[in-house]
Amino acid sequence: MPGTSLANWLSYLESLHPSAIEMGLDRIRHVAERLALDTSAIKIVVGGTNGKGSTCAMLESIYLAAGYRVGLYTSPHLINFNERARINGEIVADAAFVEHFEAVELARQDVSLTYFEFTTLAVLSIFASSGLDVMILEVGLGGRLDAVNIVDADCSIITSVDIDHTDWLGDTRELIGLEKAHIFRRKKPAICSDPAPPQSLLDYAQEIGADLWLFGRDFNYSGDRQQWAFAGRNQRRNAMAYPALRGANQLLNASAALAAIESLREHLVVAQQAVRQGLINTSLPGRFQILPGQPTVILDVAHNPHAAAVLEKNLGNMGFHPYTYAVFGMLSDKDIKSVVQHLAGRIDHWFCASLPGPRGLSSEDLTSKITAAVTALPTPLDEPLKMSCFETVEQAYLAARERSNPDDRIVVFGSFLTVAGVLTTLNRAS
Repeated sequence: MPGTSLANWLSYLESLHPSAIEMGLDRIRHVAERLALDTSAIKIVVGGTNGKGSTCAMLESIYLAAGYRVGLYTSPHLINFNERARINGEIVADAAFVEHFEAVELARQDVSLTYFEFTTLAVLSIFASSGLDVMILEVGLGGRLDAVNIVDADCSIITSVDIDHTDWLGDTRELIGLEKAHIFRRKKPAICSDPAPPQSLLDYAQEIGADLWLFGRDFNYSGDRQQWAFAGRNQRRNAMAYPALRGANQLLNASAALAAIESLREHLVVAQQAVRQGLINTSLPGRFQILPGQPTVILDVAHNPHAAAVLEKNLGNMGFHPYTYAVFGMLSDKDIKSVVQHLAGRIDHWFCASLPGPRGLSSEDLTSKITAAVTALPTPLDEPLKMSCFETVEQAYLAARERSNPDDRIVVFGSFLTVAGVLTTLNRAS
């Protein structure tokens, strides 16, 4: 046994399975049957390429404002592992994780589990023992073979379908959409807020008899500069303040959350005031998060082409800044070329950082990929490409701060690890 500290357990789990990812549900289901995971809580499972975390955070905030006891499971974390699980808005303590890790270890016997499978079972065990009214669970990767899919969802949400994790999910929206659609359940609400869902998703929902809610058909939103409104199948919510989360896609994410809430209203009644309060109080680090002070610093975990396109739009909607500096680090298995091409026209100088781990890309390799991506643009940039290399995210960020004037802006993006590196730097300085 790895001892009594959470750090020891996490180190043990990292070495427990020969690979970080192994798709499939047979092993985790086998262990789950030995654990006491039964609960009367309403279960909402949220998948999608982008927007999962924002939608989960809004659901949590709204249900808390409505007075329910809520569990939230998300991944990955930014700084501390404990961020992955919250009960009633409070991060789960080390002692609870250790207790339920021990239960999973006892139950698994000779079954080998990945880090994510083991920790998912522990969180489900924590939630089952906590007397929750509602559980909100974010899918880790894909849907069909993701560990979270052992949960029989009362409502499933797919926020968006785009190209990411091609080694595991396929390289087309149709293939990826089919993988994600497997979180849908027969006769249960299946919310899809992607404005153009793949046919494979629609076909699968029909095949299993899911109660499919489509954006633009079953729910929608409208708005002006001051307020916005949601329209569902049988429910309207008018005159709402814009969500606290910034960005072009947040009304789409909020609409998905409100569609799910409407679909579950026979089980969990939510008053209009709770919706308003919940949306205003929602917070989620690293999603177009603008830090106070000067220069303007934007943190965004955008790490695939779809998210990069949204980030580019959000940057374009901001006020004028003389120069924009990027603190940029990406993992080697991501579509770096497309991400760079979406944002190249917004960036005046790239401060490239090496990322740790076997998938981390060195800053030198990253600059080569930026050069190749910019060279392949159909229209050349107005200014010559400017790049600098750094061994860590902290060094890149401090150099960008040193270079910036108060009216400039720094955008930190490319990976959860990149944003986490800056947040760690800021926490250390405060």
